[in-house]
Amino acid sequence: MSTRLSLADLTPPRKPRVVPPDSGGTLNIQLTPQEDRLCTLLDECTKDLKTTRPDLPPLECRIAGGWVRDKLLGKDSNDIDIALSSMMGIAFAELFVPFIEEKGFEVRNVTKIARNPEQSKHLETCKATLMGLEIDFVNLRSEEYALDSRIPTKVEFGTPLQDAMRRDITVNALFYNVHTRSVEDYTGKGLDDLKEGIARTPLPPKETFLDDPLRVLRSIRFASRFGFELDPTLKKAVGEKEVKDGLVSKISRDRVGEELDKMLKGRDPLHSLQLVEELGVHDEIFYLAPSAKPSQPVAPRKTSLIAATLINTFLSREFKSQLPQLDERLTSHPLADHGTRRRLYLAAALTPFRDVSCPEKKKTVPASEVVIREGAKLGNQNKYLSGVPLLLQAHAVLSRPTQDKLSDPEPRVAIGLLLRDKHISNPLTEAHWSASALFCLVQDLVDLWDLESDTLDLTAASELIESYNGLAKKVEELELENDILAPPILDVSVLLKSMVELTLRRYAHAKGKEVCSLLGMKPGIWMTNALAKVVEWQLGHPKGTKEECGEFIKEEVKDGRLVVGDVKRTSGEEGGKKKKIKA
Repeated sequence: MSTRLSLADLTPPRKPRVVPPDSGGTLNIQLTPQEDRLCTLLDECTKDLKTTRPDLPPLECRIAGGWVRDKLLGKDSNDIDIALSSMMGIAFAELFVPFIEEKGFEVRNVTKIARNPEQSKHLETCKATLMGLEIDFVNLRSEEYALDSRIPTKVEFGTPLQDAMRRDITVNALFYNVHTRSVEDYTGKGLDDLKEGIARTPLPPKETFLDDPLRVLRSIRFASRFGFELDPTLKKAVGEKEVKDGLVSKISRDRVGEELDKMLKGRDPLHSLQLVEELGVHDEIFYLAPSAKPSQPVAPRKTSLIAATLINTFLSREFKSQLPQLDERLTSHPLADHGTRRRLYLAAALTPFRDVSCPEKKKTVPASEVVIREGAKLGNQNKYLSGVPLLLQAHAVLSRPTQDKLSDPEPRVAIGLLLRDKHISNPLTEAHWSASALFCLVQDLVDLWDLESDTLDLTAASELIESYNGLAKKVEELELENDILAPPILDVSVLLKSMVELTLRRYAHAKGKEVCSLLGMKPGIWMTNALAKVVEWQLGHPKGTKEECGEFIKEEVKDGRLVVGDVKRTSGEEGGKKKKIKA
């Protein structure tokens, strides 16, 4: 009886949880000299305003959010949000900057940030750079929401408690009071959750997520970033239909893309995708609108997690599964290149869309392209839009590279041309043959996966892996690595010159420029065919020269194996009529 592997058998241990430094059970913040000086300046400024500007209400300054969390975890952060108790950010900056400049400090890049609700900028704020620290001046606030929008209908000055309770998770709701030099936990749970590694909302999670469903994605991202567990009540709330509907209707797709990109850049993208699967929000994050008219039903969403797990297994240096070892030539490039790894994980997440297309105008496009472009608005940062759909399409080109496929009278030419296919290797999309082969292997294994038993047959999987190892060994044996992405040994101008020389022999009465005009020799399908022949020749002649390749091309044209397109006769020949001939 064959051995079958479950997803648990192939899942490497989760990355260790980020924990605060051991300080005897008490969480402390260790300030850098610059941070200490900033806190002193803020305290001195508020005291000065109390005497010089009695018309202003008493003012307190707190550092809010991510800086407090990161410092408590023993991590540096130069991005500081100064939360003001009774003044708008720009108004305080206009008083604070002159105050510290009089003390000899240089403040750079003072910038007013306009209100932009779509980007969660609900009030006007101010940014500045001081002592190498990036500082945002904001005010404490309370917010009220309508049922159909994540943009607050009412934003007012708030208390520290109100400001803390409106935030996404408790560990992001901590404050550092610059006057008392102490951490303030107004939710009453933030410090404990940081110690215990729990992502929990300050308010009841359904209320938090209905106000702003983007907080669902942020909860996933921070849980995967720090290795935290999601609070059980949070998980239950995400499963509510109202919350899932809000993920589609209340969030701009640009914000979904921003959060998704941060997950892919994070320390554990697999954990992010595991949480997406566990919470059942794949459809809402990787959104394909019904109006896209997909050509067929999308495959089971579980395939995205299977693919991502296999990617992680093959790229893990520490974890060894029961699967055969993958040839290091197939993993070295993805391990060395962050951008490639991010594209691999995104392509894995889009595995359910692999064989689905959508009509657009007078053509069809991969459904994965529609999801990236419209559903997540990721655009072409990190070659997501141009590269990931090609990765998914590569499976149809390279799937199951059996010995039959690799056995060819001219294996160097056959394998070289296969791996030079634009879906496999492409400088424009930064696609490397090894990463494409790795992803095709993963897709073949996904196809082998028995979704009913949720297992993989080890024997069949091992045979597949060895076939891809065989491909990698062939690349080494044939010394193809440097030739797969090598440009054609002859460029377009040299080819055109060769064509002109050949034609001049037939039309001796015409000048070179006239020949180009007569022949209409602009780069076109004939040039594509010519360059293809150049590539094929150079793969079969790795030590060949440009001159030898040029002679080969001339012979191909002379013998009629390379055809130049429509050629115009000179006036007077056959009544000036056009006739298609071979040059």
